[in-house]
Amino acid sequence: MKERSTYPTPHNTALGGAFAETVLMPGDPQRSEYIAKTFLTDPVLVNDVRSIQGYTGLYKGKRVSVMASGMGIPTMAIYSHELFNFYGVKNIIRVGSTGSIQANLKLGDIVLAMGASTDSSYGQQFGIGTCSAVASFDLIETAVGIARKNKEEVTVGNLYSSDTFYMPDSTIYDRLRAMSILCIDMETYGLYVNAARAGKRALTLLTVSDNLVTGGKMSTEERKSSFSRMITLALETAISI
Repeated sequence: MKERSTYPTPHNTALGGAFAETVLMPGDPQRSEYIAKTFLTDPVLVNDVRSIQGYTGLYKGKRVSVMASGMGIPTMAIYSHELFNFYGVKNIIRVGSTGSIQANLKLGDIVLAMGASTDSSYGQQFGIGTCSAVASFDLIETAVGIARKNKEEVTVGNLYSSDTFYMPDSTIYDRLRAMSILCIDMETYGLYVNAARAGKRALTLLTVSDNLVTGGKMSTEERKSSFSRMITLALETAISI
């Protein structure tokens, strides 16, 4: 898709040049604000339409943006499409939480999504049958290299992006495990196919906050400290690409 400069949009009041080349995208607008005000120097609010907060600031002297995606493929698809195609963003790194469906994935573990299976029909619009959704290899390679250097353990594999949060048929977890799916989210598939269509790069980093096998759940304090490790890895990746 040919990039065009069309701003502001119905969903984003930022003007041209407001976003850095790399944007971190949590789902939660409050987490976007937290990342910007905790990790970035001199963050500036560049978008607040529907409270989907977007900020641009500096991390270790390099320009980085962070903006929420909301929940689900449709909202991620809108915001990532506009960032890639209207605002000149080259890289989007999703940072979020996930429910593990593998017993050996512990609470607080960090997952890098190599690919995303889905129950969504979003990819059908591109007219090629089943549309594979994969991360950008150089982003995965960079993130894994940084993790190894910092002795930060990460797991790389496939996840399942679902349109359904409250799944009526829990036996699907058994079928997903049989396909070596690690965990579940609701956004990655849309992000990855949008990146492919735009000729841009994308990567999802997730922290295991719940284990759907063991029933384990992280406390609020555990989420905060564990998410900080993931966010740091994402930011280090952002300034290294």
